[in-house]
Amino acid sequence: MSRSPSFSVRTEVSPSVDSESLQRWVVAFCVIRFDLEQGQLVEECYPQGCLSHDEELEIAYSSFPDSVSQHQNRSSIHDCIFFFRIRRFLTKSLDEKSVADSSNASKFLYGYVFNRQRQDERLKRGGEQKSVVILSYNPYSSVFRPLLQIVGPLFFDIGKKALEHIAAYVSKWPAPVPGKVMDLPIGNATLKVNLPPAHSLPLEGEVFFEEGASSMTPFVPNNQPVPQGLFHDSDLFGSFRGILLQLWLLWELLLIGEPILIIAPTPPQCCEAVASLVSLVAPLLCSVDFRPYFTIHDPVFARLNSIQEGEAFPPMILGVTNLFFLKALRNIPHIVSVGSPPPNSNRLTLTSRSTGRISGRPEGLGIQQLSLNKFSPSNLLSAVRLRRDGPLCLMTEHKEAIWSTYSATTKPDTSILNRLIDAGLSPRVEESMSVVNNEILRRHFLELTTNFLAPFSPYFRTSIPSEGFSPYIDPPSLPPFNADEFLASLSARGPGKFILKRMRSNWLDLYRRFLHGPNFMPWFKRRRAIAEQEQGRLWRQARMKSDIQQLISRLSELEIVDSFNVIERLLLREIQLQQSGRGGVDSMATCRKLKIDLQAVFHVLSKDMQQLLLSNPERASLLQGSLESPKLPGRPLIQVAVVSSTSPR
Repeated sequence: MSRSPSFSVRTEVSPSVDSESLQRWVVAFCVIRFDLEQGQLVEECYPQGCLSHDEELEIAYSSFPDSVSQHQNRSSIHDCIFFFRIRRFLTKSLDEKSVADSSNASKFLYGYVFNRQRQDERLKRGGEQKSVVILSYNPYSSVFRPLLQIVGPLFFDIGKKALEHIAAYVSKWPAPVPGKVMDLPIGNATLKVNLPPAHSLPLEGEVFFEEGASSMTPFVPNNQPVPQGLFHDSDLFGSFRGILLQLWLLWELLLIGEPILIIAPTPPQCCEAVASLVSLVAPLLCSVDFRPYFTIHDPVFARLNSIQEGEAFPPMILGVTNLFFLKALRNIPHIVSVGSPPPNSNRLTLTSRSTGRISGRPEGLGIQQLSLNKFSPSNLLSAVRLRRDGPLCLMTEHKEAIWSTYSATTKPDTSILNRLIDAGLSPRVEESMSVVNNEILRRHFLELTTNFLAPFSPYFRTSIPSEGFSPYIDPPSLPPFNADEFLASLSARGPGKFILKRMRSNWLDLYRRFLHGPNFMPWFKRRRAIAEQEQGRLWRQARMKSDIQQLISRLSELEIVDSFNVIERLLLREIQLQQSGRGGVDSMATCRKLKIDLQAVFHVLSKDMQQLLLSNPERASLLQGSLESPKLPGRPLIQVAVVSSTSPR
């Protein structure tokens, strides 16, 4: 965790908060207190009244470490940062059975938590706990983690005034621009943050216009760490350091939407592991319901706990610290244990390392030996014991391991593992080496995911009007998709050398599982919408460059009438976009060009046809409006006030 920047506020000045602008980034700032008699209580909420009583309870229960996983040392103050994700229902008429399903009547709410545990013998039970929480609909960990490092300590210094002052600064920020680097001023500090790209964010309403250029063709950046998905700043290497050989297995499980339980000793470790796992499938849109820090108080838990043996578990990633989940969710098929218990914890740490573990001893176990670890007798014996004992062995001692019966298709890339650097025990070197290792791993899995998705590219291929042909026709439809035909074609031609080299012979089964999983259809529909939007943009450009006089000189009268109808429809659509505020930056210029082209086509029609067209009052008004259109460079503005039967061919 990086150090918070120096920060100060003028508390004597009353802050001014623009509530509407604040909502673009933050739903609310909360302070949660752990009361010995009443449990978790919302002590402060800004703005007031924005949460229901049930929402306050759910947020409060998610804002503290589970009692089983709390720090046991006697240091005077212990701070930690983590985040949770809960579903917020926007209507109250939903059936409980749809809790884990996507719904237009609900949105996911992220809670970014600064938790402080203070030891004080003068207090009841020798201490107190409080959490400062930032609530947002945005998964912007790169923004809210550093912001917590400011607002958390500031609240404990000056009290609830801190919430109002920070809210005032946030309300003055510009609107979030996905995929861009933004400078966000906060007091005398500035947060320089990389926001995740638009194609990795949940879609609400229409496709982001900016998605067209950024995500039509996923690429692997060469020089700079450009974010390609959610949680690009998470510590992938640190989270799975003990089980790096299993990253390819985890990548597959997330790709096909298998349910996964991630258990760690502390909330920061489990939420970091969940975030890292989600980031592993970039640039794929992750549609699996993930909960970075999940507690028994979440409304979803009751339904998950009632799943009987043999019933399918919903596609979810649950990050937990409470060992009770090992028994309560015993039917979940994949369990991952990561992290290490804090000093003086009530959990034991297993001294022998599980498969793929990198030693933290000073002499170090070089990463170059990592690929050989799985062949050693001691590790083979440990693996047999882990399978025999099952995940319940975590009740007595902590181990970094995976319990899963899934057989991975993708082979671990030992050349990538050999490039990783083991920093030993130095915290400063450890942090810098993690940055390097994270970049190596993230770049590899970005390339792996991009190549895995490459066979779907023909279904997103756009077209432009051929030279000499009229752009005033409807663009051709994108190729239709049929899963069976796709698999048959892919089986015949193969997925490409990159995938064939890294996957076993049953690679087609992985594609089949992906097609039936929860990630495929949302991603595919999103990409199709982007492709259609991109194709519309290309055809719009072609129309802006077209010479209508040359085009109509080669058309028959019937084709000219068809062109008139198409131009009229395009113009009306552009006007509607303008009126709804969704027109692009070139919308005005497009309207002017279409009006002039419509007028030019109208002017070459026969007098009888012109009279017939003008019999429609709306069309007549549209043509009359063309008279006020400004003259475009190099193109005469034709007047239609006097209808003439003379054709300028």
